[in-house]
Amino acid sequence: MGRGLQNLPRDQIILATKVGRYDKAKFDFSAASVTQSVHDSLKRLQVDYIDLIQTHDIEFGHLDQVVNETLPALVKLKEQGLVRFIGITGLPLKIFPYILDRVPAGTVDTVLSYCHYSLNDQTLADMVPYLKEKGVGIINASALSMGLLTDQGPYDWHPAPQQLKDACRKAAKCCSDQGVSLRKLALQEAVKNSDMATQLVGMGTIQEVQSNVQTVLEALGLVENKTASQDAAALKEVQSVLKPTQGVTWRSGKPENEGGYGAIFLE
Repeated sequence: MGRGLQNLPRDQIILATKVGRYDKAKFDFSAASVTQSVHDSLKRLQVDYIDLIQTHDIEFGHLDQVVNETLPALVKLKEQGLVRFIGITGLPLKIFPYILDRVPAGTVDTVLSYCHYSLNDQTLADMVPYLKEKGVGIINASALSMGLLTDQGPYDWHPAPQQLKDACRKAAKCCSDQGVSLRKLALQEAVKNSDMATQLVGMGTIQEVQSNVQTVLEALGLVENKTASQDAAALKEVQSVLKPTQGVTWRSGKPENEGGYGAIFLE
């Protein structure tokens, strides 16, 4: 990526990366570690600054350390001009107010929440007023629920409970029977919410990029959606199928950091 950036106008690119998590089970939120990580990223990316540095998956660490050590270290890097904005990320929604209520206003610029604003889980919507009051931008990641809301379904490692996987598989079949893409419906509905500053969607091929761009343009009314009535009918059916598992999620991080804002666990 660093080599690729050399041929692009840096001021037209928003470059975001993360610190704190370095492997599946390796976390280090110490000031020394996150500071070194930023310097390492600057070197690898061959840039002078990072636009958004995010403390990643903070539910796996001690939140008080994030408040008292991690974020102050990133603020120092911001003061040095090495980063422009600071964010926090994670799955359980309760981690965000814990941090935001304990740091000075303006410390955190963004929160990245994933799998909580999608067709099968709308719990992030309940937190929007609070986050807007705090003045932070909301990055809604994985409107496709990490593959649950796709025609092919998620990878085997997906941590969702089987009941939720089955419901999403049934929703995909409903769409397929009507000649509609569940992936398209899920992305359409997510981008319609203007409270979300950014929608973060993983894309692995040029075709996926082109398809997603078209979907977003249609959802925002910038180009005509020639299958709008068909999509609307399928969406109504999908919402009915997913209603029994609405808000169902999975555990992530330390037990004391799990849950919040209507999270439902199926034991």
